[in-house]
Amino acid sequence: MSFGDYSDICSSVPSYTWCNLFYRQLSANSNLSSLLTGLSANSTSAPVGINPSCGIERVGNDGSVGNIANIVACALSMAVVVGLILLTERRKAAVGRVELRNMLVLYFLTLPFQLMANGSLLIQGSTGLVVLTAIHAALVSTLFWALLANALVSTQVVEDGTMASLAPFFILSALIFGGTLYISLDVALGITQLLGPSSSDPGQLLSIPLFVMTSLWPALSAFLYFAIMLYVILNMLKEGRPTLYYVLAGVAFVLSQLAWFLLGKVICDGSGSKVDGSFIATILETATVGLLFLGWKSITEGAWDDDSTYY
Repeated sequence: MSFGDYSDICSSVPSYTWCNLFYRQLSANSNLSSLLTGLSANSTSAPVGINPSCGIERVGNDGSVGNIANIVACALSMAVVVGLILLTERRKAAVGRVELRNMLVLYFLTLPFQLMANGSLLIQGSTGLVVLTAIHAALVSTLFWALLANALVSTQVVEDGTMASLAPFFILSALIFGGTLYISLDVALGITQLLGPSSSDPGQLLSIPLFVMTSLWPALSAFLYFAIMLYVILNMLKEGRPTLYYVLAGVAFVLSQLAWFLLGKVICDGSGSKVDGSFIATILETATVGLLFLGWKSITEGAWDDDSTYY
C-alpha cells in the first residue's frame, strides 16, 4: 500500500469513515462505477467502505438497523462529554480551563457527525453523506490541533485564557478546519482537483493531503501532546501521580485505533455483519478524553475554585 492509498483500508476495515469520500468519487463517474462490486455495487444498501469484505448494510435493508452499536456509543459519549464540559466550567480559576473546554466542545461535535457518517444511515455516494463526512474530517483534524494547543498552554509560554493564547488557537483552528474541509470535498466532488485525489487514476483511491490531515496529523499531534504533558508533569511540576492518567489515556487511545484496524473485521465477521469494532473504538476514545480531563484536574487541583466543595 503506497502512502495515502485508501484501497486496502476501505476494503478491509469496516466502517472506515473517509471511504465515503471515495465511494462518491467512483459512483459519480460512469467510467469508474463498475469498480464498485460486491456489497458496494448497490448504493442504496451499500455499507461504509469500498468493496468491503464485511460491512454493515444501510439501515432498512434486509432488516438492518445500521451500525447500531456505534450509534449508541456515540450517543452515550455525547452525554459523558457534556458532563465533562460542565465540570470543567466549574473550575473557574484552573489553568487551561478555556482551552480544555474548547477541546471538549470539539470532541462533542465530532460525535454526531461520526454517528451519521459511519452509522450506515444514509445512501452511499449521496451528497448529504459526503458533506457530513467532510465536516467530520475537518472537525477531527481541528480537534487534534486543540489537543496539541492544550499541551502548549500547559507550559505557560503564554498565559492561558488570554487573547495571546486564544487568538492563535482560533485562527489556526479556522485554517485547519477550512483546509481539511476543502480537501475532503475536493476528493469526493472533484471541484478543483488542486488538493483532491493525488493520482490521475481516481480508481486508485489515492489522496495524500487527506491522509496527512486525517491520519498523519492526528498521530503526530497525539504524540507531541503526550510528550509535552509528560515533560510538564515530571520536569516542571515535579509530580508523579498525574502521570498515571496520561499514560492510561495514551494506552486507551492506542487501543482505540487497534479496535478500528484490527478488531473491526473480526467482530464484523463474528456478528454476521451486525456490528464491528467502531463502537469499541468510540468507547475507548471517550475514555481517553475522560482520562485527559482527570489528568488536567489532578495537576490543577490546587487552583482556586468558586466552590471548592465540588471537589
